Amino acid sequence: MRYFIDIILPIPLQKLFTYSITTAEAEFLKPGMRVAVPFGKSKIYTGLVFRIHNEAPTVYEAKEIHQILDETPIVNSIQLELWHWISKYYMCTLGDVMRAALPSAFILESETVVTKSSLKEVDESLLKDDEFLIYEALHHQSSLKIHDISNILDKKNVLPVIKRLIEKEAIAVEEEVYEKYKPKLVRYVKLHVNYSSEEALQDLLDKLSRAPKQRDVVMTLFSISATTRKPVKVSELSNESKVSPQIVKALIDKGVLEEYYIQTDRVQYSGDENEASKNLNEHQQTALKEVKDSFKNQNVTLLHGVTSSGKTEIYVKLIEEVLEKGKQVLYLLPEIALTTQLVNRLQNYFGEQVSIFHSKYSTNERVEVWNNVLNNSVKARIVLGARSSVFLPFNNLGLIIVDEEHEQSFKQFDPAPRYHARDTAVVLANIHKAKTLLGSATPSLESYFNAKQAKYGFVELLHRFNNVLMPDIELVDIKDKHKRKRMTGHFSDRLIKEITETLDEKQQVILFQNRRGFSPIVECNTCGHSPQCPNCDVSLTYHQYRSQLRCHYCGYNMSMVQDCMACGSPDLDSKGFGTEQIEEEVKILFPDAKVARMDLDTTRGKYGYEKIITALEQQEIDILVGTQMLTKGLDFRNVKLVGIMNADNMLNFPDFRAHERSFQLMVQVSGRAGRTEERGKVLIQTYNPYHNILQQVSTNNFIDMFNEQMNDRYNFKYPPVYKQIKITLKHKDYNRVENASIWFAKSLRQFFGDSVLGPESPPISRIRNQFHKNILVKIPKKQSLAKTKEAIIKVNNSFSSIKDFRSVKVILNVDNF
Repeated sequence: MRYFIDIILPIPLQKLFTYSITTAEAEFLKPGMRVAVPFGKSKIYTGLVFRIHNEAPTVYEAKEIHQILDETPIVNSIQLELWHWISKYYMCTLGDVMRAALPSAFILESETVVTKSSLKEVDESLLKDDEFLIYEALHHQSSLKIHDISNILDKKNVLPVIKRLIEKEAIAVEEEVYEKYKPKLVRYVKLHVNYSSEEALQDLLDKLSRAPKQRDVVMTLFSISATTRKPVKVSELSNESKVSPQIVKALIDKGVLEEYYIQTDRVQYSGDENEASKNLNEHQQTALKEVKDSFKNQNVTLLHGVTSSGKTEIYVKLIEEVLEKGKQVLYLLPEIALTTQLVNRLQNYFGEQVSIFHSKYSTNERVEVWNNVLNNSVKARIVLGARSSVFLPFNNLGLIIVDEEHEQSFKQFDPAPRYHARDTAVVLANIHKAKTLLGSATPSLESYFNAKQAKYGFVELLHRFNNVLMPDIELVDIKDKHKRKRMTGHFSDRLIKEITETLDEKQQVILFQNRRGFSPIVECNTCGHSPQCPNCDVSLTYHQYRSQLRCHYCGYNMSMVQDCMACGSPDLDSKGFGTEQIEEEVKILFPDAKVARMDLDTTRGKYGYEKIITALEQQEIDILVGTQMLTKGLDFRNVKLVGIMNADNMLNFPDFRAHERSFQLMVQVSGRAGRTEERGKVLIQTYNPYHNILQQVSTNNFIDMFNEQMNDRYNFKYPPVYKQIKITLKHKDYNRVENASIWFAKSLRQFFGDSVLGPESPPISRIRNQFHKNILVKIPKKQSLAKTKEAIIKVNNSFSSIKDFRSVKVILNVDNF
């Protein structure tokens, strides 16, 4: 009987590929193990076993696999079930999901290796210059990889040269698969066994009397071993004995010390005893009881707690209960910035049971967290992570907490799978028969709507911890201030007065402006020209700290121009303002204050966030200027004043969620103020203080905002009333993408009639030299979602078979908001 396996390959293929295996392999293999398989003419991929069966493929002859890479599965059956759901729901392939889910170290790539041919000697005079360079390099090195050859020849495309060398039989080429993950080894030392007896030891110390530093090292080794009774690290030994590592090495070379290695985890918790979790106040206890009660009937519960009401402490109590049952907890956060503060809090309670997983971690650190979760290790009972942590191989999940569930960072936009971590978490919990708790001070309309429809449980927590008052929110009319000449730069007299008072009281200030850079537009006052990005339809943003103009879409940059590029006039002016400009103005207005900025430019490193947050906590910063990173659930004790520099650019954004998002952003950023005894103050500068949303923010009236926005959603058939799928077409030729999008929309209208909107150019219609066109399909509640997707896929398949349209890229984005 022949055996076959279906393999998931990390490439976007609609179907799974089948390979043949021997009976012994069939008995050993299990779904979720990795195997190296040949694909195409010469590629080798790492695939994941999906199914083992006896059905031979009918269309092609099944190839044999190369090798099995795992002893045990690295992906469990629950994950495979989740992957399957994601690929169906978000209309992508299993290969896309595999690429997103597995740490890249698990996806071994084939590397082409070039070696010198052993078949015949080559006459070097016949070789061209570039061929000779490679051939000569192979005399010194046994093998070269493609990128080594690119470096030798200093050009990208080296394949023609390699091809010519193969034809001359000068080299041989083979594919080699190599493992990317390397365990971290730490060097330890111990005294060599020859010196274990007392006499030998005495001799040794006498011999070393002429080398006092080496003698010190041996004596220090004794004292460390005696006190700690643990293995001694080389680094620790050289620090304690105050000598350079060379001296320790000399002792190893002499055979006095023996070195050995122990594998350790890269991510470690170094802390003292854990503290007990805090006692809850009466409002929190009531909320906790209501959450537990709603979990009896509902799998998902929404906790609507105002900012600083102590939601985290309720989560901690729920986590404690789940851990007592021996189950795992997943704690999802929208932003890496939040993890720093939360990790410290959770580690105080749970010690080393907390693991962290996000994109700033190195590949090797991610592999270690993955293995800890897979093996249900004590180190990964609680996983704290950004959206990608829903893919971890949990096998005993008891609770998922989605904190700040309204955040749009939970949605992945590029590349596929374009999943929403909150919705995926609900499905994951459902597969595990676990509970999900969604927490937010400003819930998204979908979640609140689901709670109102009794689809989710609902719990409210309307009092701040210690009964601190909600901040006092004041709207400042800057149109009026401009008229009366009461503005200094972008600061109204009201804001300057409040900042001065706050600084006098030794309290801190946060200023919020949702634009990074110095100013978004540089304009010539003579002819009106402003520098544009050559690849995208946007003007370049001026970044003063590097004196350059940058595109925030494709990364193009050039040095700041001194004269207008169109008419040569030196009279250039910047329009609009970003965080850099605010930072500069603050430094001029308050020269004695310590000012810092928190945006994408200042938090690029692995510890970028940590440095700024720690500095603010330790009061090394008086005024922090930042973008929406500041709004995410951070807890600062001494911030008394929050200033929102301009509320209008958020409200006037061309998106059906602009008002909801603005409300959430402003309420969240206001929530950073006055979190201790003293009441905080928030100043919102705007040209339109009578705007409904701003009035609702100033009274913190979520219900009014919800009702007004839902009214619009019903009228205009937007989510959560209707579901929607956005189809984006991209191509570098405008006419081609125009014709393709008209064809696509026409075909969709045959199925869905008026529910299809578009094709329409988005506000920024060209990015990275690709023109974009959007089509929107609205799906009423009664219409079958599965059937709708089938129809869209049918249209997409017909579209791909038209020769002219084949080069147009189509992106299907389900729940694109």
